[in-house]
Amino acid sequence: MDWKPDRTSKIPIYKQLALYIETGIGDGTFPPDKPLPSERGLSAELGVNRSTVIAAYDELESQGLINRNRGSGTTINKDIWGISKKRIPSWNRYIEAGSFLPNLPVTQRIHKEMAEHSLINLASGELSQDLFPMNSLREITSNRSFIGSLGYDHPQGNAVLRQTLTDHVKQFRGIETNPSSILVTSGAQQALHLVVQCLLKPGDAVAIENPSYHYNLPVFKSAGIKTYDLTGDENGINPNDITALYKKHRIRMIFLNPIFQNPTGTLMSEERRKKVLELSSEYGIPIVEDDPYSLTSFNGEKIQTLKSLDYYGNVLYISSLTKIVASGLRIGWIIGPNAVIERLSDAKQQVDFGHASYTQWIANDFIDSNGFESHIKNLVNQLENRRNQIVNSLQTYLKDQVNFFIPEGGIHIWCGIKKNDVNEIQLLEESIKRGVIYVPGSTMGSEKGFVRFTFSREKEEDINEGIRRFALALKAVSKK
Repeated sequence: MDWKPDRTSKIPIYKQLALYIETGIGDGTFPPDKPLPSERGLSAELGVNRSTVIAAYDELESQGLINRNRGSGTTINKDIWGISKKRIPSWNRYIEAGSFLPNLPVTQRIHKEMAEHSLINLASGELSQDLFPMNSLREITSNRSFIGSLGYDHPQGNAVLRQTLTDHVKQFRGIETNPSSILVTSGAQQALHLVVQCLLKPGDAVAIENPSYHYNLPVFKSAGIKTYDLTGDENGINPNDITALYKKHRIRMIFLNPIFQNPTGTLMSEERRKKVLELSSEYGIPIVEDDPYSLTSFNGEKIQTLKSLDYYGNVLYISSLTKIVASGLRIGWIIGPNAVIERLSDAKQQVDFGHASYTQWIANDFIDSNGFESHIKNLVNQLENRRNQIVNSLQTYLKDQVNFFIPEGGIHIWCGIKKNDVNEIQLLEESIKRGVIYVPGSTMGSEKGFVRFTFSREKEEDINEGIRRFALALKAVSKK
């Protein structure tokens, strides 16, 4: 066999081999009257493990292309195009050909581990069950009659909820808007996807924070969007970087999470927020502001969002109830110019015919109740306690081994590992073995040697135990 695997390719070798043999069957390279090489012989010839050849033959057999018979070896199916046997589609080839890219392998692994095993969870960016306002939500669903329609609702979302959101963002976030400028979405994630898919085109350049939650989202690559980094410090990104990126790459949009940023927990200074808006107006670049955390300020200070300072309509504002009420409600929203909202609404209707009316009713009644404000006060208090716990635990178990910034709100803490030669995959695997999981920093930025711990998912005692286990994992990996 003249063929050799491409060991630099991201495609697994067994898939490369299966595709080569499949192509060879079609073009006559492998004639039907001769057996294929044995598993052992082919593995020796190609210099690969026998299991690699077995996996390739398994795939070909599942497609009905080959027969494997004990004693007579592996042969090409003589009835590939006949009616006595049926071929199974090569689903892996379809999966790889899709334009919508999968999550990073590390991200997939984290999600799988969290779903299948009981671990101390310092990875998941959501609230723990005990922080959900269960009593208030039960009261809404048990004691009040649902008065909405169970049919399709308004494409932009229920009119009553949009009015309630109009009042909510004015009271709590300092944003002046109206119901026609709001689109209700399935969380902030859907909002971001709609913006990228509807307002940008392949080849467009955008600016994102590095590190940031946006960094690990495949949505930009899936859409063919070029991303360029905005780096920062404890006061957020440097606005001068926007000027440099605009002049060099003609960036068409800026994606920012300026308040208690994910993953760093930083708060962009008011001076920088105003400067960013000035540059947006000067160059005509729209800003997409992602604001999940502005109501979680530990000192009780009301923080001005970019949108609240936006006097010219340059900011598309995205927020949700995911990080402050309950992730399962799937209630998010976008605020922007009417024409943009109508465009995004049209696209959303093509996907799901509008948002579920039942959860909109629950969300509306809770936001409009006296219980909302008391819930937020309790939530902030609980999050501050957990923030204090994780800071104390880091100082106790990892005092001389990590650097970290102490956030004044939000749910994340960003740690840099001082030892610069730690293999982050080995560290994650060792941590999982010890029963704790977190997010490696490279999934959220270009630099290695960082980790993101989320302190909203576990109670104080489990946070402490999780950091202790991580410290043991770091010690074990550092010895290797």
